[in-house]
Amino acid sequence: MTARTTAGRTLRVLMAGGQSMAGLWERLSLYLPLVMMGLLAVGTYWLVRNTPVGYEAEAARPVNHEIDYFMRLATVKTFDDNGRLKTEIFGTEARHFQDTETLEIDQARMRSTGPDGRLTTATANRALSNDAGSEVQLMGNAVVVREPMQTADGSWLPRLEYTGEFLHVFVNEDRVKSHLPVVLTRGSDVFSGDTFAYDNLDQVANLKGRVRGLLMPRAGVGSTLLKPPR
Repeated sequence: MTARTTAGRTLRVLMAGGQSMAGLWERLSLYLPLVMMGLLAVGTYWLVRNTPVGYEAEAARPVNHEIDYFMRLATVKTFDDNGRLKTEIFGTEARHFQDTETLEIDQARMRSTGPDGRLTTATANRALSNDAGSEVQLMGNAVVVREPMQTADGSWLPRLEYTGEFLHVFVNEDRVKSHLPVVLTRGSDVFSGDTFAYDNLDQVANLKGRVRGLLMPRAGVGSTLLKPPR
């Protein structure tokens, strides 16, 4: 066998081997995307399995009843849809709680003007108001006063005063209630009861429990007797 013959055979073997490798690579390239997707899926699964759970636990932690901000010499105002001032609440210090969306106010003073223009004021050692200012709970030496007002027909609505250790004021509904004893003063008449509910829209005061009343004599008859003294 000559050297030329041996070289020819070697060349044919190499060419055949090269064609086989090219065919194998071509077949492998068809499955390469599937292999890459599999590796990516395995890597993603590994990352998920080995990611620390501390952040997830932190995000899922419930909101505690903690102060998220506070104000000193606070003034809180609420307005209606037309921009009219409805309620002002003043206090020496106010603390806001995120979980209940309430504002706790020390030495609270409140002013509220109803749709009819009647002024209502309130004071208490402490007040708890929702963020909208539509509900205010007055606690400790609570006093709510509705100032007298003349109606369209010329008669007078008498001055109303409610006093107690707890008064719950519903500003939008124009109601006041309490599960504790309350003293109601209407003009010069005085009433008291163990529980109390007043609805200004119905002009009805509901006293329950040990109810007492003191009615002062009138000098005459007519709504003008309810006109406040000068």
